[in-house]
Amino acid sequence: MRRVVFNQKGGVGKSSITVNLAAISASEGKRTLVVDLDPQCNASQYLLGMEAYSDGHGPKPNIGTFFAQTLSFRLKEKDPRDYVHATPFENLFVLPSDGELGEIEHMLESKHKIYKLRGLLKTLSKDYDEIFVDTPPAYNFYTLSSLIAVDRVLIPFDCDAFSRKALYTLLENIQEAREDHNDELQVEGIVVNQYQPRARLPQELVASLEEEGLPILTNKLSSSVVMRESHEQATPLVNMQPRHKLTEEYRALFREISAS
Repeated sequence: MRRVVFNQKGGVGKSSITVNLAAISASEGKRTLVVDLDPQCNASQYLLGMEAYSDGHGPKPNIGTFFAQTLSFRLKEKDPRDYVHATPFENLFVLPSDGELGEIEHMLESKHKIYKLRGLLKTLSKDYDEIFVDTPPAYNFYTLSSLIAVDRVLIPFDCDAFSRKALYTLLENIQEAREDHNDELQVEGIVVNQYQPRARLPQELVASLEEEGLPILTNKLSSSVVMRESHEQATPLVNMQPRHKLTEEYRALFREISAS
């Protein structure tokens, strides 16, 4: 299964959700790959540690290397597996990001390379049971490339009025990508993140979205300081605190999407 975690709004937990769902998948014995399309490299740093980016670029080859080589016919294409790096965690691999993505985006658009990622992920799907794609907080070349390349979309939502407004535009963009480029694309569900079940406003907001018929997933993710600690230690929750409440919520969420 190829999934993208996508929201055009920043700060909704895309990288945290991508990495921790992938880590749950890996902990259950599935060969799992995280593809980081965000030039900020958050998912890559989460899995490989900040020291992997001490030179400002990160490990190579990476997803920036892949896209750059598509711009030149003089370069010999690498085996897709060469872009993938092992993480310290069993069954969990990453195709890391690079700040170069921002520098070459315009050239990729102008040369119509929008389907290159789909070809890469189809090839890599032969080696991995699950692929999770993290995206930048924008609707741009890279997010559209990912929507073309995957089967399912997970949408993080952080119970905020601004997030709700952005949600409708996001769903319209996904529908347009399905109609124009990928008729197999499906919204797998909306992941309610940083949920406070005892607070009135989040309850009312989620209930309102459910009444509208939006695909709110049953299992929600709480807000917890343990997530910040997980980032600082560059260790997914299931590997750092396997019995924590938030870890169990991620397990339940992974079971829910796996059953769909």
